Amino acid sequence: MTNGSNEKLDRRGFMIGSMATVGGAATLLATSTQAQTATTSASTTATATKGTVFTGDVIDGKRVISALDVSDLEPGKKHSFYFQGVGMPTGQHWYVAVMVAKGASPGKRLGLISGVHGDEMSPIHMIQSVMNALDPAAMSGTVIAVFDVSRPAVESMARRWPNSGRGIDLIDINRLFPGNENAPDAPTRHAGLVFNRLLKPNLDYGLDFHTAATGMDATAFHLARMDLPEVRVMAELYPIDQIFDNAAYPGLLANALIDAGIPALTPEIGRPRILDHEMIGLFVEGTMNVIKHHGILSGPMGRTGKDSGVLVADAMFPVIATHGGFVELLVELNQAVKAGQKLAIQRNTFGEIVAEYTAPRDGEIGARRTDATAEPGTPILFALFDSATPSGGDVIVE
Repeated sequence: MTNGSNEKLDRRGFMIGSMATVGGAATLLATSTQAQTATTSASTTATATKGTVFTGDVIDGKRVISALDVSDLEPGKKHSFYFQGVGMPTGQHWYVAVMVAKGASPGKRLGLISGVHGDEMSPIHMIQSVMNALDPAAMSGTVIAVFDVSRPAVESMARRWPNSGRGIDLIDINRLFPGNENAPDAPTRHAGLVFNRLLKPNLDYGLDFHTAATGMDATAFHLARMDLPEVRVMAELYPIDQIFDNAAYPGLLANALIDAGIPALTPEIGRPRILDHEMIGLFVEGTMNVIKHHGILSGPMGRTGKDSGVLVADAMFPVIATHGGFVELLVELNQAVKAGQKLAIQRNTFGEIVAEYTAPRDGEIGARRTDATAEPGTPILFALFDSATPSGGDVIVE
């Protein structure tokens, strides 16, 4: 029996806690349908709106907006708002926390985004740290922080948006961008509102920060389109471990930004549900490098990918559980592995070995399961590799 494949695996297969097919073909089919719905947006109300729109509401001392135009804001200051998102079933709204550091002089506009998935805490703290370090009086340009895009998911520290339209659907909003303000479901409408009224009109560049999904851990990592020169430059300014050079799924926020002419990438800050301060520091350093690269701030660069020896790879192989049971991992994150090397052992409740998993080819471990158990179809490990480098074989289950 085998449980592996030499096919490329797109990015969210890397992060999600379950997977029906190796290579993600079935998932891609489903998400392609969602993306088609998202991109047939009829959001004419958003594009017709000009300027910042204040609703007249104030929450915790912060004014509420339904559209943002940073050119309206006073330069040399920080501005904090709540952005009015989609309506709740009770008739109120979901709100998104937004902070704008507008420089004293004009310049590039960079967006820092987090909370697209609700179980990803380190990105929120990372962006808070960057914004706290910025002095708008010394800036030429604007940095826009959007902290909690998927607010209902963040409230419950869950990956997906709990949509009540058909009972309860758990919707991954990072399959829905650029969204559609007139869609038949709330998450797609919310994605359209955020994209059309908050992000697209105000960004020249975008960074959408994530972590691994609940039940997994990952390296300091980017998903980035390295074929795009402006994306490559930003990606290489981070002193991180790995870059997965892949376009991944339709409907990702970074891809929607790129399609709108805004160079963007998806940095991944390790483990979910915690504040990983050591890893957060790496991404603060890299983000400050990006801000300086775009001339928003002056000053010396920090460490970059050259200093960290970042691995850039265009392919990934999964190790998928074929049995239920307790998993003993034999390798660490960032560890180089060879074809045929034993990676994990799985036991049943009697302690009997039910499966042993080996590497299908050479690679470097990029993510691993943190939960002690796994059922059939659950990813246990992922490893990056260069598709141009020959190395073969199947993952063998004994």
